[in-house]
Amino acid sequence: MPTEIMDRGPDYTSRVPQYRFSDTLAAQETELSANPLLRRFRESRRRLAADPYRPLYHFVSPESSMNDPNGLCLWRGRWHLFYQAYPPEDPRQHWGHAVSPDLIHWQDLPYAVYPNPEEKCFSGATLVESDRVIAVYHGINAGTMVAVSNDPLLLNWKKVTGKAVIPLPQPGDDPLPYNIFDPCIWTHEGMYYALTAGTLPNGPAGKPVRAEFLHRSADLTSWEYLHPFLEDDHYGLVGDDGACPYFWPIGDLHILLHFSHMSGGKYLLGAYDAARGKFKVTDGGDFNFGPAAPCGVHAPSATPDGEGGVIVIFNMNPGKPTSGWDQIMSLPRRLTLGAGGFLCTTPAGDFASLRSDHRSVGKTALPANREIVFDAIRGNSLELVAEIDTSGAPVIELSVLRSPRREEYTRIAFFRDRGNAHRDRGRPDRRDSLVTLDSSHSSVLPDVACRAPETAPVFLEPEETLRLHVFIDRSIVEVFVNDKQCVALRVYPGREDSLGVSVTARGRDAQLVSLEAWQMQSASPSVSR
Repeated sequence: MPTEIMDRGPDYTSRVPQYRFSDTLAAQETELSANPLLRRFRESRRRLAADPYRPLYHFVSPESSMNDPNGLCLWRGRWHLFYQAYPPEDPRQHWGHAVSPDLIHWQDLPYAVYPNPEEKCFSGATLVESDRVIAVYHGINAGTMVAVSNDPLLLNWKKVTGKAVIPLPQPGDDPLPYNIFDPCIWTHEGMYYALTAGTLPNGPAGKPVRAEFLHRSADLTSWEYLHPFLEDDHYGLVGDDGACPYFWPIGDLHILLHFSHMSGGKYLLGAYDAARGKFKVTDGGDFNFGPAAPCGVHAPSATPDGEGGVIVIFNMNPGKPTSGWDQIMSLPRRLTLGAGGFLCTTPAGDFASLRSDHRSVGKTALPANREIVFDAIRGNSLELVAEIDTSGAPVIELSVLRSPRREEYTRIAFFRDRGNAHRDRGRPDRRDSLVTLDSSHSSVLPDVACRAPETAPVFLEPEETLRLHVFIDRSIVEVFVNDKQCVALRVYPGREDSLGVSVTARGRDAQLVSLEAWQMQSASPSVSR
């Protein structure tokens, strides 16, 4: 065999059809209307829509399995979401692709990034420049890959150098001082900077702890390793790693979102010392409050919102076998810095455009220990906004997906001032409250994976009423609390009548100030309720 052929390594060419598109939007739209892959996606969506657990307004792959979201970005007025996809004729990771005008109504596009020379296209990030979008990602058996696109819908991608720009070591090479895994990218003063995820063995007794490794390049081709990026990071567990990193400014700080294969989705806040190439960590927290699997929040993909905040979306793990699909995406969330520099979380995107059949409940007494069922509010594809004056009641419970005799229900519980002392040391008398999302009674089915409840801290001022913003979409419940915290889980009710909503005050009386409810329509024009 000629030497030049041997040097190419294995041929990982994908068996999935690949297409080249024109460079104008009008031509691309015409070509997409007749594209065989998109026709296949539409047929698959129609077929899979019969599954009662497939969501109506959360994004899910048009065919087959799905994993991490990747490279979320805004390009020429449109939001682009990439994700690890597993095409049926070649179920290695490719980058799937969807586009949206509003972060809610997603349109499928053909697969964006195909393997070869890498074996599989793993997670990564994008960077939007004035004339192009840069994608950086981990190529299995290759290293850090860089691809660029500049067409209207980001349909055509070209890999820089045609090989890994930060290569994995070869057999016989000396060990590297850094890991090569999921990367992210940004610019500063004309230079590109990239993080690669991994660990360092400098924890207790030499155990691994989270690390991110910084590289620098002037041209995306040649990269120089600098050093570990994190400084004063005391917010992880021993054994955490820093996969799927996304590093962006937020308010007057920076945020590093990432995923730990040990303990799930996380974030770090702090100051970016660009001159030294260091991120000085001052705070940190979680996006899931139990295991990532089954049924939990998994990895993030994030991008700046252009207004000082960050938009993030997560993949959500399954907890029940479903034929032809499994994971889904969370709703997009907007992260901002609130009072005291604490991270705040609100739902993002034009979810209001999906509302129909509005129902409203005014002020209602909540007698202690008496469940109030709202007969006029029922469904498994709902948006709820509840405001409650807890009035000293130690626990408020909102039950959704409730069967008439309570054989099944998903419990949202709020524990006023029952958390740890608030981290603001200037107010040692104040405690966090806790919000719990409990799926232990969500299903009577034997093949649904059971898990412990999610329980997250949230700080409320003494006179602040409780505000629960809840999204229910067949097999997912997401709860936003006072625009400060969010908990989410996959759920799989087994009864067709598990549609009810109720509120209970435990221990003492409370008052429902208001309850607004909407039936939510499908975000996909090809899928009906």
